[in-house]
Amino acid sequence: MLKKARLPILISAALGTLSTPLFAQDANEKDVEKIVVTATKRAASIKEVPFSVNAQTQADIERAGATNLEELSRNVAGLTIQNLGPGQSQVALRGVSAGQIVRDQPGVKEQVGVYLDESVISLSLFTPDLDLYDLNRVETLRGPQGTLFGSGSIGGTVRYITNQPELDTFEGSFEANLNTLTDGETGGHVKGMINIPLIDNTLALRAVAYSTEYAGFIDAHTPNGLDEDVNSGNRSGGRIALKWQPLDNVTITPRIVFQNIETDGFNRQEAFNVFANPFTTTRPAITFNEREQFLLLSESFEDETTIFDLTSEVNFDSFDATFVYSYTDRDILVSRDASALTGSVSIDLDFPDQAALLPSNLRDRTQIEQDTYELRFSSNTDSPLQWLVGAFYSDTQRDYSQFLPTPGYDAVADSVLGAGTSAGAANGFPSDSPFNSRLPYDLEQTAFFAEFNYDVTDKLVVTLGSRFYDYEETRRFTTGGVFSNADDQTDTTESDGFTSRLIANYTLNETVNLNAQISQGFRLGGVNDPLNRGLCNQQDLAVFGDFQDYDDEELTNYEVGVKAQKSGWSANVAVFYTSIDNLQVTLDAGSCSSRISFNVPEAHTGGVEFEVTRQATEQLYLTFAGSLLEAEFDSTVLDSSGAVLGGVEDGNRLASVPELQFSIAGTYDLATPLFGSDYTYVSASVQYVGDRITQPSDQVAGAGDFRSGLAFGGATGNELTSLDLELDAYQIFNISTGLVYDDWELVAYINNLTDENANLALDRERGGRARLGFSTNQPRTFGVTFRKTF
Repeated sequence: MLKKARLPILISAALGTLSTPLFAQDANEKDVEKIVVTATKRAASIKEVPFSVNAQTQADIERAGATNLEELSRNVAGLTIQNLGPGQSQVALRGVSAGQIVRDQPGVKEQVGVYLDESVISLSLFTPDLDLYDLNRVETLRGPQGTLFGSGSIGGTVRYITNQPELDTFEGSFEANLNTLTDGETGGHVKGMINIPLIDNTLALRAVAYSTEYAGFIDAHTPNGLDEDVNSGNRSGGRIALKWQPLDNVTITPRIVFQNIETDGFNRQEAFNVFANPFTTTRPAITFNEREQFLLLSESFEDETTIFDLTSEVNFDSFDATFVYSYTDRDILVSRDASALTGSVSIDLDFPDQAALLPSNLRDRTQIEQDTYELRFSSNTDSPLQWLVGAFYSDTQRDYSQFLPTPGYDAVADSVLGAGTSAGAANGFPSDSPFNSRLPYDLEQTAFFAEFNYDVTDKLVVTLGSRFYDYEETRRFTTGGVFSNADDQTDTTESDGFTSRLIANYTLNETVNLNAQISQGFRLGGVNDPLNRGLCNQQDLAVFGDFQDYDDEELTNYEVGVKAQKSGWSANVAVFYTSIDNLQVTLDAGSCSSRISFNVPEAHTGGVEFEVTRQATEQLYLTFAGSLLEAEFDSTVLDSSGAVLGGVEDGNRLASVPELQFSIAGTYDLATPLFGSDYTYVSASVQYVGDRITQPSDQVAGAGDFRSGLAFGGATGNELTSLDLELDAYQIFNISTGLVYDDWELVAYINNLTDENANLALDRERGGRARLGFSTNQPRTFGVTFRKTF
């Protein structure tokens, strides 16, 4: 009986199953009841939550070998991650996507809220790349969660739930990994956790520390030859939490989280660079192979994150009170080789070739300080009416700056454009930097929310919730340099309103639960940065020059779902339709080296998502999950000439999201364990991600045909570079085998067995005139992981 109880837990974990298994009334029921989520801001068994929730447990994460949210997402129906480089991923749920948002659009808000326990850590482009060690679970709440989680959760919410300090248990764990990449470097990690009771039943400490070395796999052509594996990096950090229970009904948990990420480059494979292409004759012609790029300067990414939070809980006879304070401090620096960008502008300005080849470093810095407060009260009785009410306040200071240090550029610009030109355009910014900007943001939000659950009958429970929100954002925009307009303006965005949901959950019988809902979500609007008019050609200036403000995005979700469980199998299926008003869409403004956001009056997403588990035999366990989506515009947007703007046409696809995504996993537990182990298992999985586009304009006929228009290096600029901008579907095959002993485990694995080289997102510089390429995934990886608990 012990083996039967263990098997589904072991196997479901082996590949990061697609949902937490809901095994029925047999020997596994006690294990299932331990799986508790807080998707409704109160603890409940996952099968009791009346909407679509996925919970990847710590065992799921470990056996899948997932080290970040992108790797985990392939096992979660409806969740997609657009990888734009380390620490720069964008999250989408159920096809609700605005397209690619890049580093220089700091005013665009996220569409999926991300939380670390109770703390908000969302940040549009820069979704925190948190280490997944010693997590209790990762919850994915699908559909708008505006009632309890507010703006930024319009598509859904992802929550990292950590293991909390244990008052009466001394325990620890250790994990070491070594891996090597095909045609790449060797990497690995060391991680550990310790839980120490300090005062019996009163005070305990839990500490986590980790360090990961990322193996590089991108090679860079340089003037001095080929540099190999230029995108290696390191992630290190930890968490320290105290749990203090001075009284039986009072718990106070302060914590500090710190993490530092440093990488030497980006996962970009290029197809064209104005300095490196097949068309040059007076400089070496270069045709790029897979996982290659061109650099004049080394690149880097740095992300220093510190989070302090404090959660206080007081349990009274009829209700609970919870207070949460969180402080976040992040400093993010994206340092890119912008030589192709600056050089392309110099060629347009008829600068000499040696000036166009001046190395140029674009430094984008984002600094954030955010304070959030939440106070809520919730009932804890057995009454048919359950309630939760609360208030939320946040104050976010976000400073974004961009500098383009290019030594020697002022002298060249002045010699061509006239003496004093550079100094006259500097606007107080440093010399030899043709473009500079500073954008300080101040965002305040206040919200009040309430949700009520009422047992209409023994089988029918109705949930009604609403949230009032009030936002005010102030932004100043200042620029300088010969590429700029020397702007200096201040803009304010304000918004307030209600977002609500109504849910009905019906227990049909012991096997099947049915649910239905109507729910709302919203995303705050904003103001576009002025175009770099000095860089725009006349066509792009006419098309994009009139966009300034963009309004709040609003969404209404209609959904029905079923959760079923019986001995040996479970299923979780949801069918939904989402109507979106004023969808915020982002387009590249071509030669202007700018990006703009604007509203599309109407759009929709709809589809079905499913998660099925099956214990086929005593030894074999299978999981299958996926989503089938339709995400389309329902309106057409025209530019100033009356032409369709950037592919935003009724019936065209939304960007970034595959129509079909699924994962199939199987684990076989050997009847006779090997090498004296308690359990020996073999696992295999395939994760399929369908075709996508990066921006709406990528689906327009001829969008993949690029001509730089830049005469340089013997090339005329009229040569054609043709790319397929529909990102092909890809499949990732993983296999692993593990030996599980009483308190330690050894796992050997191969990830990306077929060495799939997937195009994850289109990377274009200055509309493709300066550079074209794709972000790509990690190649075939061989690895061994050792885990120990005590």
